[in-house]
Amino acid sequence: MTPVELSRTVLHAVRRAVDEGELRVVALPEKVRVAPPGPGGCGDYATNVALQLARPAGQPAQRVAEILRPRLLRSDGIDDVVVTGPGFINISLADAGEPAGLVREVLRCGSRYGHSDVLSDHTVRLRSAREVRAVVQVEALVRILRSQGAVVHIDDHDGIVVRPVPAPADPFRLGTDAGRWALLYPAPHDRPRIGDEHLVQRESNPLFRVRYAHARTRALLRNAADLGFGPEPGPVDGARSLLQVLADHPRVLVAAATHRAPDRLARQLVAVADAVLPLLPAVLPLGGEKPSAAHRARLALADAAGAVLAGGLSLLGIDAPDHL
Repeated sequence: MTPVELSRTVLHAVRRAVDEGELRVVALPEKVRVAPPGPGGCGDYATNVALQLARPAGQPAQRVAEILRPRLLRSDGIDDVVVTGPGFINISLADAGEPAGLVREVLRCGSRYGHSDVLSDHTVRLRSAREVRAVVQVEALVRILRSQGAVVHIDDHDGIVVRPVPAPADPFRLGTDAGRWALLYPAPHDRPRIGDEHLVQRESNPLFRVRYAHARTRALLRNAADLGFGPEPGPVDGARSLLQVLADHPRVLVAAATHRAPDRLARQLVAVADAVLPLLPAVLPLGGEKPSAAHRARLALADAAGAVLAGGLSLLGIDAPDHL
């Protein structure tokens, strides 16, 4: 379940409570904001909708939250709901669940999978320190924040100064893509390494694994088309880890935006690449084998992973080539 879908689910629970007479609210909110839980929270997402509705409903926020809790628990895709503090609703999502539905959702959204409007009520003002790593981080943060609906202003006099540990050397001697990765992959408080390890074409290089995995998924689509079949979501054996990282992707994007941490997105892309690479040798039929439903389902899952890799690299300002 994406943040947008969860927001709609919470709003639907509010409407049901009003329709059933347990909440008396004249004007319902147009949308409900969900975000990663704050201190003292739990689960995958939290919402303060109960606090928003408490005054209009004439009831304590905790009571409003308890009214909404059973309705949320009956919703598909929600595993648990816990009320904390003055009335925050903390929601744990179910596991990836039926894989075909997740894959269809990723393929429907394409490279924009995980984009949402959960930060649409946020205006973020940023300015970078006068150093190349800070400039690159701000550029990535602008794209990530906007992917979650935030309004972002840069070079604002009153903005938050982005000041990561500076690069020890010119990163762009590595080229634009490798230079950006070298600056964004480490956490902002870690010193980046500007070495030729970012250029080697082998598994030890995380950037290579990410771009190679993306290029392989595109090649498989071309090869499958030559064999006369295409992707069709369905059950895939042995793909739980890949399904889980794909299901986690929207949460990672929200966290990267909320915590101003593009390194979280970079590490997520490495996790997707490492999860999809073992699947790829089994996507195409071997020898005289004919394409089956299993091949189509594996191809769809590989296609979904490729879309996530392309979208994530784009947010980091890095090219995702179809041929590598």
